[in-house]
Amino acid sequence: MQTLRCASWFVGALMLLFSSPALAATAPLDLTTSLIGFICIAIFVVAYVLVMGEEKLHMRKSKPVLVAAGLIWILIGSVYVSRDIPDVTEAAFRHNLLEFAELMLFLLVAMTYINALEERRLFDALRAWMIRKGFSYQNLFWITGFLAFFISPIADNLTTALLMCAVVMKVAEGDKRFINLSCVNIVIAANAGGAFSPFGDITTLMVWQAGLVRIDEFLVLFFPALVNYLIPAVVMSFFVEKKQPSAVYEDVELKRGALRITTLFLLTVLTAVLCHSLLHLPPVLGMMMGLGYLQFFGYYLRVTLPGSLARKRAMAEREGDIDKLKRLGGVVPFDVFSRVSRAEWDTLLFFYGIVMCVGGLGFLGYLGLMSDLLYEGWDATSANIFLGMISAVIDNIPVMFAVLAMQPEMSHGHWLLITLTAGVGGSLMSIGSAAGVALMGQARGYYTFFGHLKWAPVIMLGYFASIAMHLWLNADLFHIYD
Repeated sequence: MQTLRCASWFVGALMLLFSSPALAATAPLDLTTSLIGFICIAIFVVAYVLVMGEEKLHMRKSKPVLVAAGLIWILIGSVYVSRDIPDVTEAAFRHNLLEFAELMLFLLVAMTYINALEERRLFDALRAWMIRKGFSYQNLFWITGFLAFFISPIADNLTTALLMCAVVMKVAEGDKRFINLSCVNIVIAANAGGAFSPFGDITTLMVWQAGLVRIDEFLVLFFPALVNYLIPAVVMSFFVEKKQPSAVYEDVELKRGALRITTLFLLTVLTAVLCHSLLHLPPVLGMMMGLGYLQFFGYYLRVTLPGSLARKRAMAEREGDIDKLKRLGGVVPFDVFSRVSRAEWDTLLFFYGIVMCVGGLGFLGYLGLMSDLLYEGWDATSANIFLGMISAVIDNIPVMFAVLAMQPEMSHGHWLLITLTAGVGGSLMSIGSAAGVALMGQARGYYTFFGHLKWAPVIMLGYFASIAMHLWLNADLFHIYD
């Protein structure tokens, strides 16, 4: 799955898995036709069926994939121990675990900032502003969609989807139908927006790092990505109820430091981008540094709280504002670690399970086998379109890595095509992208697997329309070989 990135910022573990020096000395065994391999595939399928049935079973999605990951690697380990080469599996597992740690820390910082902004009442204030402006559900549907499309190329599709979902949850609080529809819209928009930027998705980042597409060349995918979003959004907009949010008007006062935390969040994203683009260091370095920004600011808020409360109490007493005096009496110091504890841990553990499951299947040889069959038996266009659809099920990260590992002879246009299809193909299912997986956790009970799946036909229309747009708009690129 592309999946929290669902396994999408998530299964990047495969990059190190196949490229590490430890594995170069002893090549992994090909177990694709063995009984162990078939059992591992069956375990993965059963786990995914349970994940897809989360809405009906009321069982958190992390449970089946955690068990499946353990079983798959235990079976792999048993084979290598019997061959007296346990170091190979140990190195492979450690590389997968290291990559997961990097992804988890990245997501944890993003979630912490979003929780901090929610605690500072930023989303309450945004909701109140939207209600005061008289925005209808139709307005809200399009505003959050376009914001997701244009923010994701900078802040990445996962972070953007989490941010927009938080806004929708606040504005349409309790309206399950609208929240589900808006979340589907946000996932499509965020994934589409991330496809025309190297910082919008881990797959685009991989292609950029491989030197196959320059940073400026991603922009040729802008119009195909826009078409990918607009077609399903237009269709879904007809099903948005013509009514106003049920929430009543309220005057929301931001807590101290809300806007400054927003600025720190943007600075954190910028730090992560610069760490990668200028220093070629993992983006997680910038994100963790950004967590330090928030901790320093949290310290400042705690130290200056008594003086701030004294000034506000004096002002409220002069104005005779009894309600404000009561509110000031309930103010508690800002605590960064309480925001960390509120992160969506089920989603983070789900990522771990997916990274390890897909990493194990890749180690068995199934991803390489799939790529060989496609690019040797099909033409590049058909293979890239099919792989984009497959990414909705097994995540775009392993799919993209398998293609990069093969290095098939393709035109520049075809490399851009697989970048596009892998980026937007995950929108076909909620478990196909990091954005979708993250929102299933954040909007649990509102945005569900089947709630997304029923819109798959119109999402598919946008998928093929974006491909047609790319084939037509950038036709000259399909005749230039690297």
